[in-house]
Amino acid sequence: MADRMTAREAIDAVTADFTESIAPCEDTAADGPLGWTGYADARARASARTGERESVVHGLATVEGRPCVLVSFEFGFLGGSLGQRTGDRLEAAYEEAVNRRLPLVSLIATGGSRMQEGMIALTQLHRVAGASARLRAAGPAQLAVLRDPTTGGGWATLGAGADVILALPGAQVGFAGSRVRPPGADPTAYVAEGQLAAGQIDAIVPPEELAATLGHWLGALAHRDTVPAPAPVPAALSATGLPRTGWDAVLRARSADRPRAEAYLEAYFGTRLPVHGDRCGGTDPGLLCGFGLREGRPIAYVAQCGTPTRPAGYRTAARVIRLADRLGVPVLTLVDTPGAANDAEAERSGAGAAIAEAFAAIAAARVPVTTLVIGEGGSGGALALAAPGNTHVTADSYFSVIAPELAAAILKRSPGQVRATADQLRLRPQDLVDLGVARSVVRSDPADAGTDSARTGSNGSIA
Repeated sequence: MADRMTAREAIDAVTADFTESIAPCEDTAADGPLGWTGYADARARASARTGERESVVHGLATVEGRPCVLVSFEFGFLGGSLGQRTGDRLEAAYEEAVNRRLPLVSLIATGGSRMQEGMIALTQLHRVAGASARLRAAGPAQLAVLRDPTTGGGWATLGAGADVILALPGAQVGFAGSRVRPPGADPTAYVAEGQLAAGQIDAIVPPEELAATLGHWLGALAHRDTVPAPAPVPAALSATGLPRTGWDAVLRARSADRPRAEAYLEAYFGTRLPVHGDRCGGTDPGLLCGFGLREGRPIAYVAQCGTPTRPAGYRTAARVIRLADRLGVPVLTLVDTPGAANDAEAERSGAGAAIAEAFAAIAAARVPVTTLVIGEGGSGGALALAAPGNTHVTADSYFSVIAPELAAAILKRSPGQVRATADQLRLRPQDLVDLGVARSVVRSDPADAGTDSARTGSNGSIA
């Protein structure tokens, strides 16, 4: 079990600059909407024990120099449960974020809806969901920090509904609280580490790193109303020349010695903030997604790692691209896959729908998307993450409608004709420029990255 902080201790862990907002008028005398005998006394005892008048504290804060609206739950006040007055405070916090156009950060610790208020308590989830939708429509981001415990409706609204979800180590996280789970349920499914493995949260952050991590995220997710400049094209990390034949291009792209996505991201960004999982129980270790800071400028990234991309990967990519589009953050995609995963499990997991979702996210994006093909560009599984009109290629990459071996098999050609088929497909980097599929072949001089001198001419030769 993770250590439990009070609401004020959680606030102090992330900021020394917090101004509490005035709470809505609260009647402390009545036994609630159900007339639950002793409820008023229970609230009074909770208030005397914690020093709080409700289970939520909210106000304006500055975290690592970044302004936000901050919400913190007091678990010691009736288990951090959500009642009508909690709903009043949460709705007020969201509306303040909308009016001030600020991101909302929730430090959550709750056992769920308050039984002493019955259905009135449960319907507060409608209020929270509505307020969250209004803030999302206005643009600003929502970040959640899952403390111990985060269960029930608090998890299913403020927590799981946030754009970015962080958790403290060992925190109990799940819709079902510890006393209502099925007998024999796997306990690892109900903790932060299990939720991370299932793709439900983005990262686990130790308390001592929470303020800095939130500061980085608030900087990356600050809402912008203007259309940003495109992300600069990364410099190539290998100095190889252009391939002579199509088969040469394929062999180079498949080489184990070729630089991969991790190396490109490390060279490109000063700080990276990973986004993890598709929120549907799936992850894809072969796809790196998140937001990064390049010389202080936020850029979202989606990077294939050379493996077949799984449905969870495409769904995660679409989630990142849609969030970046809402916030006005440019997107960089790195394409490197032999194709979409085509095993039976991928089909059962909705491969077609997931790929369609990625295509749609890029097609609908109002922010510029920049693509660099750094290895294999295998069919629609690669094209789904490529930017129309702003795709660039490295000299050790290729892009093809299908792998040459598969093309030869479909055309009933012998294995000896695979190399000739690769030439016919015109999949070399310079071919892609000539065909208008790619804008340029980038070279390895970092000073030239994103400039005309890093690109090819119309004949495909490096300028």
